[in-house]
Amino acid sequence: SLSLGRRRREAAEEELDETPQEKKLRLAKQYLEELRQLGESRPAPEPRRDGPGAGPGSHALSRRRGGAGGGGGGGNPAGGSHRRPAEGGPSIRVLRGHQLPVTCLVISPDDRFIFSASKDGSLIKCKLDSGKSLCVVPGGRKGTEERHMGHASHILCMAISSDGKYLATGDRNKLIMIWDTATCKRLHIFTGHRDAVSGLSFRKGTHQLYSASHDRCIKVWNVAENAYVETLFGHQDVITGLDSLSRECCVTAGGRDGTVRLWKIPEETQLVFSGHQGSIDCIQLINEEHMVSGADDGSLALWGLTKKKPLALARQAHGVQDSQGLEQPYWISAVAALRNSDLLATGSHSASVKLWKCGEGFRQLEPLWDIPLVGFVNSLKFSSSGDFLVAGIGQEHRLGRWWRIKEAKNSICIIPLKQRAPASGPESPGSS
Repeated sequence: SLSLGRRRREAAEEELDETPQEKKLRLAKQYLEELRQLGESRPAPEPRRDGPGAGPGSHALSRRRGGAGGGGGGGNPAGGSHRRPAEGGPSIRVLRGHQLPVTCLVISPDDRFIFSASKDGSLIKCKLDSGKSLCVVPGGRKGTEERHMGHASHILCMAISSDGKYLATGDRNKLIMIWDTATCKRLHIFTGHRDAVSGLSFRKGTHQLYSASHDRCIKVWNVAENAYVETLFGHQDVITGLDSLSRECCVTAGGRDGTVRLWKIPEETQLVFSGHQGSIDCIQLINEEHMVSGADDGSLALWGLTKKKPLALARQAHGVQDSQGLEQPYWISAVAALRNSDLLATGSHSASVKLWKCGEGFRQLEPLWDIPLVGFVNSLKFSSSGDFLVAGIGQEHRLGRWWRIKEAKNSICIIPLKQRAPASGPESPGSS
């Protein structure tokens, strides 16, 4: 406690001549240093809910505006109390293995395995509980696609089927590879896109795969039969993200064309949504009726699939940075939703991941917690149970090299979330 008091006095003196952003970066570095020093083997002290000495790192896991009301079950469709980052000692586990920035990851439906991919073209399967690497498919050099089992360019996206049988990965070299998740053996390669494959999603309960590309089109595949089905057109710029659930439709983020689109596959129709000012870089369905998207203008939008405009919009959701004398918002580079709940997560390069609550009727976005993470957050996924949030971190953004954060580690971060109290309320709306 004496050393903690000394650190706080030193921090208070430093605050006098540092910007808010420098303070946030310093606190994040300090928190990660404490994690390294304490180590995994040391038992965590009993967490204290309140008071100044609430455990190592509690200063960085500061309670945010709107968090005070987040603990009750009244506004939470899934019932029970809100999950929050675990308190009281080191909790974030960091897994290394990729040489270049992690660009995408998925968690197996049974929450046992994490599959991750990188700009180095490698694919890694590891156990979520122990972090042990089970399989590594290294990336190959450009031009070796014919004789190399894995990818020979940046992997930009991946998806896993809801039965956990198939894994799909898409790269900058226009290829989609299908893998057996149990053995990590490549089963098939789909070709047909004319530019980088930037989004993949399996339709829930099926082996139907949707793919999105920088060639501005969506393609539909039948993975079980290694078959191409159809192509859909409509976006006016590169597609940067894609998601789907159990209905025969998918949603896409259209980059600089400023639109989010809902594609109804059987009818071959699309609904166009607009509300962001910048390039829309990421998208995720919350349930069958709502979705969330993030853009490089710093805005986070919450949508209902029956409304063309956002139900809620948080501008500068991760704050602003001083770039060459100009204040620029931090890009939203990743979004995640705990399916059929009101809990969201967003990532940027602002030295933190943010947790959000969807307010009453999905018409508000309320910030809950900040979790310090240095680097570009290129991918975020909640485990099916909601016990973990997993982040893919890189020194660079997954789609380009606009900036490089040298102090960041190319890694997977596993963030445990507090156990939810047993739900006694009705089933969440939209759960099917």
